[in-house]
Amino acid sequence: MWAAPGMMGGMTTAKFDPKREIASYTAPRDRFELVEVPPLRYAMIDGRGDPNTAPEYVAAVEALYAVSYAAKFVLKRELGRDHVVGPLEGLWTADDPAAFVTREKSAWSWTMMIWQPDWLTPDVFGAAVAKAAAKAPAATGLRLETLDEGLCVQTLHLGSYDDEGPTLARLHDEFMPERGLRFNGAHHEVYLGDPRRTAPEKLRTILRQPVAREA
Repeated sequence: MWAAPGMMGGMTTAKFDPKREIASYTAPRDRFELVEVPPLRYAMIDGRGDPNTAPEYVAAVEALYAVSYAAKFVLKRELGRDHVVGPLEGLWTADDPAAFVTREKSAWSWTMMIWQPDWLTPDVFGAAVAKAAAKAPAATGLRLETLDEGLCVQTLHLGSYDDEGPTLARLHDEFMPERGLRFNGAHHEVYLGDPRRTAPEKLRTILRQPVAREA
């Protein structure tokens, strides 16, 4: 998954970019692809409710970025290792998976997260949380955890988040049953575009579903 960049004078000569170096951060558009996703570490925070209206969602995302950038700067200063802060990602669950197709967002629970490098230690993460909490109090609810999704189906969705329903319906009702696959984890979205700066029709989102083969 990662090869150490060349070193010069104690400093890395390259900046590690997860979207370039980790294969599962790319997906084909308009078709589904089976991939093996390696175990990856994330800063995570949990919540529930419509992300468009829940104040705790906004606070959670702000805290994730604050901690991720604080950790990046410490690692660069103390270890000479630099990396690109990963994209925002979300794990989404509901008592009925159909809530994702119908976009019944009030019924969604979420875990928002940002990838963290393997060389981030728990001590550095804790220090980053403490530093970020001064301006983003929700940071105290973050944890550092490894997610091992394994076999997944994913595709690249281009457009508004609210237009994901038909694609997810095809995944759940056609692609998975036809191939003898069942749900094996939370619906996962990787946000490659920034909704604050990107028109809805140009947003790029990887839609990922961990699966297992039926016995």
